[in-house]
Amino acid sequence: MATVGTDATTIDRFLNCDYGKWGFSSKVESVSIPKGLSEETIRLISSKRQEPPWMLDFRMDAFHKWQKMAPPSWSELRHPPVDFQDMSYYSEPKPSEHAAIVDAYQRLGVDLGPPPESTPGSKPRSMAVDAVFDSTSVALTHHRELEDGGVFFRSLSQAVREFPEVVRDNLGRVVPASDNFYAALNSAVFSDGSFCYVKAGGGVSIPLSTQFRINAPETGQFERTLIVVEEGGHLTYLEGCTATAHDTNQLHAAVVELYCARNAKIDYYTVQNWYSGDQQGRGGIYNFVTKRGLCDGEKSEISWSQVETGSAITWKYPSVVLRGDGSVGKFHSVALTQNQQQADTGSKMIHLGKNTKSFIVSKGVSAGNSTNCYRGLVQIQPSAAGARNFSQCDSLLIGNKSTASTFPVIQGRNPSSRIEHEASTSKVSDEQLFYFRQRGISEDVAAAMIVSGFCRDVVDQFVGEFERELPELLKMKLKGCVG
Repeated sequence: MATVGTDATTIDRFLNCDYGKWGFSSKVESVSIPKGLSEETIRLISSKRQEPPWMLDFRMDAFHKWQKMAPPSWSELRHPPVDFQDMSYYSEPKPSEHAAIVDAYQRLGVDLGPPPESTPGSKPRSMAVDAVFDSTSVALTHHRELEDGGVFFRSLSQAVREFPEVVRDNLGRVVPASDNFYAALNSAVFSDGSFCYVKAGGGVSIPLSTQFRINAPETGQFERTLIVVEEGGHLTYLEGCTATAHDTNQLHAAVVELYCARNAKIDYYTVQNWYSGDQQGRGGIYNFVTKRGLCDGEKSEISWSQVETGSAITWKYPSVVLRGDGSVGKFHSVALTQNQQQADTGSKMIHLGKNTKSFIVSKGVSAGNSTNCYRGLVQIQPSAAGARNFSQCDSLLIGNKSTASTFPVIQGRNPSSRIEHEASTSKVSDEQLFYFRQRGISEDVAAAMIVSGFCRDVVDQFVGEFERELPELLKMKLKGCVG
């Protein structure tokens, strides 16, 4: 998979939280709606998005469901209650700022300019990108190659106008508003996001990518991603997430819905680097995300690969519902926490079809005063004859104050199924660090090397430049964590 940029500093430039020094300004002039959540707020968002009446009905129905729900209290996360009336639910940069924002992305190696003319010997773009800045898409690169390959890539607000039937038939199909508190909130107030529709047999060689940026303070971000791949289609998709540093917390509550028909395949990659707060735990993003894919057709496949290094709070469980016979779900994850970060993450694999397979490989790394929890569900229904699952959940502790927990739930309801689960918890020992010091290697570098080896099974899923550069990101995040 190709990635943004080609030089050795891609990770430092593209994934570093402090984007200001690379051209982004935390003082971009924005237009926001007043604080507070009400029916009036939702009507205002829908009006700004110039949506048809059925979209407003979808939002209102979700809002009324949300009003009857309560935030989840069963996780290991500990944080002050979120005041949902003390934030703005929509913020967009003024049109006069768009050129500066696009230029800042360009400096980071993310090409958002017009597609170059196809001429002999010209170098094709390595990725199609949708840049979502606060509540709106500021630029989306367009390739003739995409539509020639049966792939239609749009911001979600554009898709509502251009592909209304596809959006209407699939929005809330995999993640209904009634699913959970934050899914209902997102369904009511989501602003922009990405939409991809792959026709039967469609696909392109380049990956699609959305880069999410939270810039405005006291504003929540509620983007929504909808991907629909018809029979025999295939897609590689990458999302990247960053935010500016503020002393107060910001809320991010996204929803991702993936749909796979017969023989279709989606590879979904995430590098999450929202602002995680300072060493004392001030500021940082509250990251409450619902991600789910539906393998609806025979021999369809959905694969989630993610590296989570940011956010003060992370609450995320990418899942796959395996309805089609012979369908496959995969989950590979690294969750790295440090300082005061808290992560409650994992995956759910729901087997409905015959001869379905799922794989879960989770790596949790805890440093500083952080907490890291894996929470997983493997459920094999009576209809899933011949289903198989393999789960591996490993935790690594650095220092004496970090914690790690594992809460696997396994429900096997068909005697012909096969379920395998293994887990381990280990700690970077003084003996290991002494071994490295004896060879002139500092403790920070030693810890990074140990973590890199520990996470290799997941990093290997990221092909191309990211496979080489993710160890550098982990090294950067672990600086100063030992001692």
